[in-house]
Amino acid sequence: HRLSGVDRRFSHARLVVFGAGAVMALLAWQEALSAWLLLLPVAAFVVLMRKHELVIRARDSAARAITFYERGLARIEDRWPGTGEAGDRFRDDRHVYANDLDLFGHASLFELLSIARTLAGERTLAGWLKAPAAPSEIAARQEGVAELTPALDLREALSLAGTDVRAGVHADTLADWAESGRILRPPWVSWLLAVMTGVVAVTGITWLAGGSELPLLVALLVQVAFAGPMQRRVQRALHKAAAAARDLDILGQLLEHLEREQFVSARLVELRRAIVAPDGRASSAIRALHRLVELHDWQHNLVFAIVSVPFMWGTHIALAIEAWRSRHGRHIRGWLEAVAEFEAFSSLSAYRFEHPGDPFPQIVASDDGAGAVFDGSGLGHPLLPAARSVPNDVRLDKDQGLLVVSGSNMSGKSTLLRTVGLNTVLALAGAPVRA
Repeated sequence: HRLSGVDRRFSHARLVVFGAGAVMALLAWQEALSAWLLLLPVAAFVVLMRKHELVIRARDSAARAITFYERGLARIEDRWPGTGEAGDRFRDDRHVYANDLDLFGHASLFELLSIARTLAGERTLAGWLKAPAAPSEIAARQEGVAELTPALDLREALSLAGTDVRAGVHADTLADWAESGRILRPPWVSWLLAVMTGVVAVTGITWLAGGSELPLLVALLVQVAFAGPMQRRVQRALHKAAAAARDLDILGQLLEHLEREQFVSARLVELRRAIVAPDGRASSAIRALHRLVELHDWQHNLVFAIVSVPFMWGTHIALAIEAWRSRHGRHIRGWLEAVAEFEAFSSLSAYRFEHPGDPFPQIVASDDGAGAVFDGSGLGHPLLPAARSVPNDVRLDKDQGLLVVSGSNMSGKSTLLRTVGLNTVLALAGAPVRA
């Protein structure tokens, strides 16, 4: 409530400053006031805009923090159904067990587990639930989940990054943009256009100082003749970059938090290495692109747009973005995959933190020819409230390869079968089990 009030006050202050600037501009036009005084409301408006942006971010961050902890409490208190992402898009009627075991949908295992912020993170977690991992992979995931279990601050930071997950990082679209060919080519064009802009600036200053306007007109004509035909491609490059930057802003915030961490488990160390390259950190590269897109956004101001036209502002920004893409674009898919896997680890570690009594299962080798073994003691249904869950022991091995489950209607037969199935899914995804 306090931050919302500060937000309203900044909005009113910006409106007052804008109004004052408009009045001063009118007086300056009538020569009743020095035009230099217009710098005061402009500077004040810029400062207010920057500070207002910080307040808005703080307000949104506080709202996301409240949601993060409310969801955590709901999971702990067994009132979580309907509070999270159900993962309906991962439903597959052809999958062997996903529908029967309620892996996706309302009150599903995915809704219980997922705290992912990006669509790629949700997809990675869904993949872990739908396909059993090899024993070595399970061991690596268990090690990573165990290391992240006490990292509540990191999970909170990841949860607060960016906007709502439904508007989160669209991995495929972003990777396609990053890896596609140059829209503006060849690269040396940027140097030639920089020279042209410099000539326009020099001839313009000369004209304002009392010189002839002819050199300026010639420079502008040459510039238009050379740069005019490429404006459609310039606009396409700027539009695509602006769309990609929104996704990359969220990704950059996630990466920045992960870059600060130091990990011990092999898988987490490997993932961190993928986002901290020898030529710099991923988050620093993303901030550089964000600054370029912000410079382009200045052109949405009508006055600035008019003033910047002779200097080909948008063209230079588009060329700089293309240079950024040539340098960093090939890394973006790797950044996305690393963040997605971190989010899957984070989801499983949150479940373990909130269910400290659930152990990791032991994955045993079957080199002795004994075949498959399932040995569960005190198995509980992960999706049922603890008060309603009736634990059972279930063992299947070479001596007892079949169980016949019988009983009257509503006696819990399907619940027992789903208990076995869901705990198997958790075990083979690298998660703790309800046992």
